[in-house]
Amino acid sequence: MATVLLSQHTLSFLHTTTTNHLSLCKSRFRPHIISCSSPKPSPASHRTRRDLILLGLSSSLPIIFASPGSRAEEEVKMASVVDEINAYTYMYPLELPSQNFVFKWVESRKPERYSSAAPLSPNARLRIVSERIDIIDNLVISVSIGPPNFQIIKSKDKSSWTAKDVADSVLSDKSALRVTSSQRMAESSVLDVHCSEIDGEPYWYYEYLVRRSPTQTAQASNIYRHNVASTVERDGFLYTLNASTLSKEWDKMGPALEKTVASFRLLPSTDNYVPPDKDPWRFW
Repeated sequence: MATVLLSQHTLSFLHTTTTNHLSLCKSRFRPHIISCSSPKPSPASHRTRRDLILLGLSSSLPIIFASPGSRAEEEVKMASVVDEINAYTYMYPLELPSQNFVFKWVESRKPERYSSAAPLSPNARLRIVSERIDIIDNLVISVSIGPPNFQIIKSKDKSSWTAKDVADSVLSDKSALRVTSSQRMAESSVLDVHCSEIDGEPYWYYEYLVRRSPTQTAQASNIYRHNVASTVERDGFLYTLNASTLSKEWDKMGPALEKTVASFRLLPSTDNYVPPDKDPWRFW
């Protein structure tokens, strides 16, 4: 059997990151808990491609996290995603052991550069750079990138942005229909918003319902998609992780999706990172 020797820096990096991921994913999506300690990235020059790959391999092993509280007594087995093209990471649920429930994820969109990603609206501002779905259980986790909507966000100083303005900015561009920004926003009902500073960067969190019929098989007017999302800004673009399920399944799936959103982090760029403003209208 081959032996792999890891540098002291890499071992320290993996230990610190894994420990903080464990702490992070025990937290809830709510603001008074989400601002708990989080991994502090080392300088970009010290975090190599090998480090990120090792992080992905080590964290992809199934790990069980127990949530605090009555609804959150559910244990969740999770794994991690590292996208080097767009330089972010997050964790997603694999299994709810106490319910004997296994998620059936399919990677519907592999990570790709912004210029070739699928647009979410006719103006192609907001684009999905990666996505995984559980078709049987009506679950979607996606990461999208797009510029702020400065008709909603009036300042270019992100320290002055409110979580509600950021949520409205993202939702205004999140529609495949040829409707106005206000009509797109009207399709959604924002339930909760807050902002937490992590590693010196503001992360905006929001929870919302989508009013449109969620599936062709569930047409009832009282059934919506229940969404949670996290958005962070880098180099003039908003990076958003969004997780959703049917409203009737929220009590079961919601805590696991909240953990996914809470785990979303930008990573220092490597040589594989492609900034969104590089050839933004190149579709190949």
